Amino acid sequence: MSGYGYSEEHKPVTYWRGHPIYASHFIVVVYCVLMFVVAVLGSHASPIFRWLSFTSADVFRGEVWRLFTYGLFNPPSIVPFAVDMLMLWWFGGELERTFGRKVYAYLYAGIYLVPVVVLSLVGLIQPTAFLGEPGALALFVAFATHFPGAPVFFTLLAKWAAIVLVSIYTLMALAARDWTSMIFLWSTCGYAHLFVRYQQGHFTLPDLRFWKRQPKLRVLPDLPAKSAAVASGKSMPADPSMAEVDALLDKIATSGLGSLSSKERAKLEAARDDLKKRGADRST
Repeated sequence: MSGYGYSEEHKPVTYWRGHPIYASHFIVVVYCVLMFVVAVLGSHASPIFRWLSFTSADVFRGEVWRLFTYGLFNPPSIVPFAVDMLMLWWFGGELERTFGRKVYAYLYAGIYLVPVVVLSLVGLIQPTAFLGEPGALALFVAFATHFPGAPVFFTLLAKWAAIVLVSIYTLMALAARDWTSMIFLWSTCGYAHLFVRYQQGHFTLPDLRFWKRQPKLRVLPDLPAKSAAVASGKSMPADPSMAEVDALLDKIATSGLGSLSSKERAKLEAARDDLKKRGADRST
């Protein structure tokens, strides 16, 4: 995998017995520790699940912490928990080393938060609920988007493996009429795919330039030619009209063109016409 190139920000968070620990590995450790807590508590963990799980009705009542805690507690199992942790460790670590820790944090934060935000909006029509999901499949979709030709799962290319897995989970949700799981699946995988595409430069986000109030321009009084020249530290030109032009130019440089009065604008236009005539006379 290292042949694909790594980001300059791919340094590990820390080391354990000489082995580098990346942010993706730290996430796996947190999930495993919490899984152990769930296993030890057993049936006593039910109140914790009820208090930390995501439900759109409770979120709209102000319990917004559920958006951040819904996926932390997962029951111990070979499938899907152990497989999810393996995918997080392997593919998540590869993405972190490729894009850097900061970009990877944005990727995983979006995978974790986007689906419950979408389900909250769906909850305006139909109440939704969800509990326990580390987002490993979406990370694999991100990996397959960036490394479509990488061999995984017995030399099967990553892009085909991602298509097969997403299709199987979609059919499973469809057969069970589990629309919440289908929304969760497609929102996480869709975000992961689009995020990597954005990092690759395939599209850009619109530049939102909000309207800013322009400062009001103030018309300043006419400046005497002599005083303007003295204030600017310039010597008085021999031609009085040029002295006035210099004063007007200094005024424009200081306060902008809008600060000129109509009389000063007329003087500036007359001086410009005069310079054009002089240039024409010299050329003939």
